Amino acid sequence: MWCRRLSHLQSRLQDLLRGRVTCWALQQPNFKSLFPLAIHWHHTASKSLNCVWQQHEDHFELQYANTVMRFNYVWLRDHCRSASCYNSKTHQRSLDTASVDLCIQPKTIRLDETTLFFTWPDGHVTRYDLDWLVKNSYEGQKQKVIQPRILWNAEIYQQAQVPSVDFQSFLETKEGLKNFLQNFLLYGIAFVENVPPTQEHTEKLAERISLIRETIYGRMWYFTSDFSRGDTAYTKLALDRHTDTTYFQEPCGYNNYDRAVINTVPYDVVHRWYTAHRTLTIELRKPENEFWVKLKPGRVGAKLERCQVLFIDNWRVLHGRESFTGYRQLCGCYLTRDDVLNTARLLGLQA
Repeated sequence: MWCRRLSHLQSRLQDLLRGRVTCWALQQPNFKSLFPLAIHWHHTASKSLNCVWQQHEDHFELQYANTVMRFNYVWLRDHCRSASCYNSKTHQRSLDTASVDLCIQPKTIRLDETTLFFTWPDGHVTRYDLDWLVKNSYEGQKQKVIQPRILWNAEIYQQAQVPSVDFQSFLETKEGLKNFLQNFLLYGIAFVENVPPTQEHTEKLAERISLIRETIYGRMWYFTSDFSRGDTAYTKLALDRHTDTTYFQEPCGYNNYDRAVINTVPYDVVHRWYTAHRTLTIELRKPENEFWVKLKPGRVGAKLERCQVLFIDNWRVLHGRESFTGYRQLCGCYLTRDDVLNTARLLGLQA
């Protein structure tokens, strides 16, 4: 009996060494009593490669490139890049994800140089380069350098002395555009200087980074004080902190003015809403959370004076104004967020 058990264990150990069985010791309670050290991991080490992996009941664990990664088996089958599962020209799946057994496990796993081979129960083989797994793993993504966002107040922004970008540099050079977008991603606002004070030149700036979004205000809006428009923005009155287009299906953010009648929730929930609103308003109106800037006005005529253009991320930064006297004209537009972020990515920023 004892000899037969040893013979059986010897056979299983040979399977382990050939890569046929992984961590069998975890499933055999008597194994540790027979041998002081149990084999838990597959190790591959060379001058250029140090890889350790382990097959668990419900996932595959990989240690490589100073990263510990865990992969669900359905994920590993679903992301197969073989010709029958993935169209490399269209970068789309050919495999029907719904056809993958949710309890699937690989029959065998082996490593050849820097490629892992998973053989599935139906005989299909999936190949993964180790570097591809690092790049596309959840753990690898967490380590990826994302363009940082700085949580700032007036003091932090002023001390940072964030430079503006010149109009010509913004339009004509990748470096100028990249510097602008880097500032915009960091702080949620960014300035362009020396802009000719016309709607056409403001439109050129906008089109440099995004499609201009058509809204009920048109493509570009251009206005001065006109109370007949029935909108506080078209007056000389102060505007409290807000973001625009909150009445759209895809709004930019929060607006304290353009709220419709609250008639879709019961009284007790309404009271909680007002409590939350009060908390937010108090925080927004703290002087340290306000950054006041006087935009440089431009002038068209015999003496052309160039102006300043401000871009605002409506998902991060609220805006407003003081009341004013006199006459002023303002033009602007709304951009599509996806396009702005895509432009940043094309310039190498992790937006």
